[in-house]
Amino acid sequence: MSEAYDVVVIGAGNAAMAAAMSAHEEGASIVVLEKAPKEFRGGNTRFAGGLFRVSFQKREQIDKVCEKNGNPDEVNMPVYTNDDFYNDVQRVAGGQSDDELLRFMVENSLDAVQWMTDIGVNLNYNKLSALKKDADGRTDVPKGGPVRSVGDGIGLSNDWFDVVDKAGIPVHYETAALDFVRNDSGKVTGVLVRGPEGERVIDAKATVVANGGFHSSPAMRTAYLGQEWCNVKIRGTRYNTGEIIRAAVDRGAEAFGDWSGCHATPIDLDAPQYGDFELTDKTNRLSYPFSVMVNLNGDRFVDEGEDIKFNTYAKTGRAILNQPFGVAFQIFDQKNVPYFEPRYKTGKPVQADTLEDLAKGIAERYKPLEFNVENCLKTLEEYQKAVVADKEFVPDMKDGNSTKGLALEKTNWALKLDTPPYLCYAATCGLTFTFGGVKTNIEAEIIDINGKRIEGLWGAGECQGGFFYNNYPAGSGLTRGTVYGRIAGRNAATYAKRNA
Repeated sequence: MSEAYDVVVIGAGNAAMAAAMSAHEEGASIVVLEKAPKEFRGGNTRFAGGLFRVSFQKREQIDKVCEKNGNPDEVNMPVYTNDDFYNDVQRVAGGQSDDELLRFMVENSLDAVQWMTDIGVNLNYNKLSALKKDADGRTDVPKGGPVRSVGDGIGLSNDWFDVVDKAGIPVHYETAALDFVRNDSGKVTGVLVRGPEGERVIDAKATVVANGGFHSSPAMRTAYLGQEWCNVKIRGTRYNTGEIIRAAVDRGAEAFGDWSGCHATPIDLDAPQYGDFELTDKTNRLSYPFSVMVNLNGDRFVDEGEDIKFNTYAKTGRAILNQPFGVAFQIFDQKNVPYFEPRYKTGKPVQADTLEDLAKGIAERYKPLEFNVENCLKTLEEYQKAVVADKEFVPDMKDGNSTKGLALEKTNWALKLDTPPYLCYAATCGLTFTFGGVKTNIEAEIIDINGKRIEGLWGAGECQGGFFYNNYPAGSGLTRGTVYGRIAGRNAATYAKRNA
């Protein structure tokens, strides 16, 4: 029995579901292919923090997005313009982000999250990432991250499945896309899949690739990211193994973007090897800007206060991986505790009343790793002497409190460790998603090596290269997924109707 649809959507995360619903609004028949079993569905979206980076010109525009779930009187929110968004991405990407793709994402970010709300996805003000409140008790929502899904990634994923289910769109579970079916002219006319009943072909007038990157493939990580990434812990889904990206490239799609780069963040050293459905993103350890962070040798290795965590956490994860055994220790005193992310509650810190006892406690807790107590104490002593904290401490923006005279300065939030008991959280690198993918245009059409579109094929989300290089500004991935998933689904449906 043949199986045919107007649009096949490969994947079941945020970008894929946006594509499915957008195609549905155009009147197309759609099927969603989810490689995972139903209980593990949702791709990387399920493990996300749910943050959307959105540009807006007036506060009221975000109030409208959040009106179903939030109270505008409870939050303060700085305006975040298109230029702000664009410049933040380019700054952390070293100016390498594709100009046209990035500008399209930025300029459509607000409309995309409003559309999500309109079709039934629950969004609210991003109060979770806030570090302080004003004198009247209003939460200061961080600039650049105004919107968060209700229930974080789990809530976002569940909302998308509810929306798709109400629309009557079928989801085929345990169904992996292996390759594309093409006719003699090179047009994609379907997908070869492997499911519980074996291999089969699903015919389609249009296909949307939205099933993530290759972060869960040790072979592809080693080949493209480097040998040190082979055994790294995975924050996201174990099902993003890159087969369909390789199939697209093998069929002529242009490999594009930073294939040696990835979103990698500090996570709990004791986190499981793959993303856990109970913990999801709660293993993150992102309050390091307020810490003194050392490696197993007891040496500092990054400027912990280079920028706010949203602009440095991806590169910091990579920096930790490059340390001995990929381990780091975040050392705090009690002045820092009020600014901890809530996710630190899932960890079990080493605690002591003196820095000397703290260093000894680290060595005892992680005895097989041979932590250098003596050098750690020397590093902390040098740091204490170098602190020049002569400005107001401002936790949510660069405050200029720095060290002076160190080979590696801490340029913001540098306070002395002088308020016991002291705490240490051990961290490692957790890989979330890869940056390299295939080339698309602003219509989400996948482009071949000759610069021409591959007829019948669109791409959205983590499979798209050209956005992120070396580093990553928080919330941009989900925004990209919604913006380009929406345009991919719409264009695929229009194409399918035109070729009916």
